[in-house]
Amino acid sequence: MTESIAVGFDIATWRTRRLQRLEARLDQALPAAGTLPPRLHEAMRYAMQGGKRLRALLIYACGDLLDAPATALDACAAAMELLHAYSLVHDDLPCMDDDDLRRGQPTVHRAWDEATAVLVGDALQTAAFEHLAHPLPEDAASFDGAARLHCVRILAQAAGSRGMCGGQMMDLEAESRAIDIAELESLHVHKTGELILACARMAAICSPQATSARVEAIERAVKHLGLAFQIQDDLLDNDGTTETLGKTSGKDRIAGKATFPGLLGVHEARRRVDALFEEARASLANHADGSALRSLIDEIEQRRA
Repeated sequence: MTESIAVGFDIATWRTRRLQRLEARLDQALPAAGTLPPRLHEAMRYAMQGGKRLRALLIYACGDLLDAPATALDACAAAMELLHAYSLVHDDLPCMDDDDLRRGQPTVHRAWDEATAVLVGDALQTAAFEHLAHPLPEDAASFDGAARLHCVRILAQAAGSRGMCGGQMMDLEAESRAIDIAELESLHVHKTGELILACARMAAICSPQATSARVEAIERAVKHLGLAFQIQDDLLDNDGTTETLGKTSGKDRIAGKATFPGLLGVHEARRRVDALFEEARASLANHADGSALRSLIDEIEQRRA
């Protein structure tokens, strides 16, 4: 079972322990840098460096609240981070957002080249599903074949044409026309929200004994969090610096993309994000043992990058 959360919850210690588990899993999931072809595997490991690991931490936090086995959560968290990294590598390509900086370092197509970046993204995506589908010895008792298959389906749907890829297509199309706030929300529900919601859904699959009421409360909280996170991103892109963000600031404005501050105004966008964080916390009001998830929501609310 997962490690118990002590009274007087310490989010920093919790995060450190979960990230240690995650990094060990990612190291197992990725071929060694010198494996043939070494150029590809070096670049894959480069693409996985750094980042907030937010989605993995959400899986752990939701799983803790559902009392899910830690080893099952490890597999899901690693798969989610591999898939997320692929999406960033492809999103940075010249044919997409054309960015030179990610996580404070040159993007993969700048550090290597465009063809390598395309292959890195492809390989990271397939590595995500390989890791979910292929049990490690420590997973055997806690994460059976049926649960793995269900998680594969959840991740694939969240990442595909009705999820993240669909949202990216909507984002590209929105650059050439005006859209309203409802369309913008739909775009980001697909592009960002579906993968964040998948974190809660995968954690629930890892804990078949979880009650439906608890799962529904967590999903509500994470849905609110997903939209709040995207509005935050728009505000940070509008106000932040390249040094703080670790990526080029002001890119959305330069590209003419629709953003929440652009459509609502900065004051209203901030008011909206505050309300969404409150709704996320309110969804967990009846679950006194949700310390990790509540603390993570609080930390995300305060982020500056």
